[in-house]
Amino acid sequence: MTTTESTSAAESAQPERSVPKPVFTDAEAGARTFPDSGASARRYNYYKPAKRKQTHYEDVTVDVQPDPRHYLSQGWIYGFADGTAGYPLTWTKLKAWGVDRPDPERFPGSGGKGYEWPAHGWHEFRDPNEEWELTFYRYNANVVRQVNQNIENARNAKAFQQWTPNWIQFVERNVGAWMHIEHILGLYVFAACNRSGPTNMHNTAMAVNSMHKIRFAQDLALYNLTLTEEVEGFDGSAHLDAWNNDAEWQGVRKVCEAITAVDDDWGESIFAANVVFEPLLGELFRSQLVMQAAAGNGDFVTPTVMGAAEYDYAQRDLRWTQVCFGPLTQDKEFAAHNKELMQGWLSHWVPQAIEAARALQPIWSMPDAKPPRFEDSLDHAKSRFAGIVTDLGLEIPKELNQ
Repeated sequence: MTTTESTSAAESAQPERSVPKPVFTDAEAGARTFPDSGASARRYNYYKPAKRKQTHYEDVTVDVQPDPRHYLSQGWIYGFADGTAGYPLTWTKLKAWGVDRPDPERFPGSGGKGYEWPAHGWHEFRDPNEEWELTFYRYNANVVRQVNQNIENARNAKAFQQWTPNWIQFVERNVGAWMHIEHILGLYVFAACNRSGPTNMHNTAMAVNSMHKIRFAQDLALYNLTLTEEVEGFDGSAHLDAWNNDAEWQGVRKVCEAITAVDDDWGESIFAANVVFEPLLGELFRSQLVMQAAAGNGDFVTPTVMGAAEYDYAQRDLRWTQVCFGPLTQDKEFAAHNKELMQGWLSHWVPQAIEAARALQPIWSMPDAKPPRFEDSLDHAKSRFAGIVTDLGLEIPKELNQ
């Protein structure tokens, strides 16, 4: 008998070991069938989509920031040194239905029991732009690519040589000064507020708005460097003197910096920036002055840079802002509270914006080829602002007629 044969015989002679056999009970992962299981499912079991079918945007934003009012049974798992936990709903004076309800009672064995989705009205917000990380990168990459191509084409065609002397000074001081505003609002308002929102949907929208501002500030800074190289006599540092010392810019600077100092209320900060500042000062300067006057002074490039920022606000940033604040004036619990609060914000910020706008009037006279009259431009901005306020369900403030 060989060694191999003797070993096999010895093994077969040993008694069989007792090993637990797997028993399938249909409790293992993936075995059970839930109401939303299968290819025909139209919703998930942890949130209700805004439409019949959930979108990719909702998949990557809704409840990424969990809410203990809904199913996070252990409560917030993180907080701040002062004891504040999670994402407090008190970080704005605005209210959405359900925010005054007590947190669900938690105890051993309570599981994920909480309020039904949505746990409160803030969760109903959806960004109409459906912005998330991928869409943000794609959009801004396309904008930067187009702006760079326009500027490069202008360099190759020697288009900057056609600028009138006064327009060169106008761009170096005033267009350059606007980069400071975009930087301040982007970094110290929208980026600063994006952690304060009550849901991840709000915070994502604020972060994208922030990046639009910061990208545009960078666009203007790079454009300023290009003009320094291409335009004879262009002073690339003149914008610093204009921002710090020109009387025309001190009113705008005051309002811009005041928005960064709003006391612990992300709602007021965003409202002041996108509902008041942008239409009454931002669009007034970008659309009613720069984009109107440029062509007559031989400049067909600057309007393309400004136009990208105008699209950012008019077609994207204003859209999410209206969807954020508009429903609050019709809230089933706090409509009156929210209206009174936002009307107070209008009464506070509109006079400052109008005063700052009127201080800008002298720069309307700087270009050789003049833009439309300042009063006509301001009336257009006021009309635009009035339409935004009306769409939000608010009353046009009397301070607008100052």
